[in-house]
Amino acid sequence: MRWIAIFTDTPKMLEVRARLQDEHLAFLDRYRDEIVLAGGCRLQPEGDYMGGLWIFEVAGRERAVELIGQDPYFIHGARSYELRIWGKAFPGRQILL
Repeated sequence: MRWIAIFTDTPKMLEVRARLQDEHLAFLDRYRDEIVLAGGCRLQPEGDYMGGLWIFEVAGRERAVELIGQDPYFIHGARSYELRIWGKAFPGRQILL
């Protein structure tokens, strides 16, 4: 089942990102079979990150919540999230980003 998490950074994120970015990226890499796409969001190309987006391929909502709960950024209170189920248009079309 495909889910998306839309993250919003809290004011703590600048400090948390500076300390934990490598740990966060290692976490995403460790779960790359379930968090199949992830990245930061900005309002403009060179602006500061203000949140993020993950796309999951997991059995259900519970697993997505469990994974978010293990993310170093989330553990340290640097972001909140909204979780939604997502259905891709043209589900048989393969996309390489």
